[in-house]
Amino acid sequence: MLKPLSDRVIIEVAKEEEKTVGGIVLASAAKEKPQTGNVIAVGEGRVLENGTKVPADVKVGDTVMFEKYSGTEVKYEGNDYLIVSGKDIIAIVE
Repeated sequence: MLKPLSDRVIIEVAKEEEKTVGGIVLASAAKEKPQTGNVIAVGEGRVLENGTKVPADVKVGDTVMFEKYSGTEVKYEGNDYLIVSGKDIIAIVE
């Protein structure tokens, strides 16, 4: 598995519905980019200028919301993931 560095988080992005309420199938270009996903791996945290390590606010298994269009999309062992910085995560979904 991938191991994120610093305050990076690996997210498995939630799949969005491909049909509207009325049953119309959306083209991929018309779909909104999803903003939620499940945390797969978390880095050790960021290091402050004084050397103190601040742990991440999320843990593996959390469902999170993140900034739209943030992060780097990667494909690993046939699965699609998003690697984001901890500051791009805006909420934990409970």
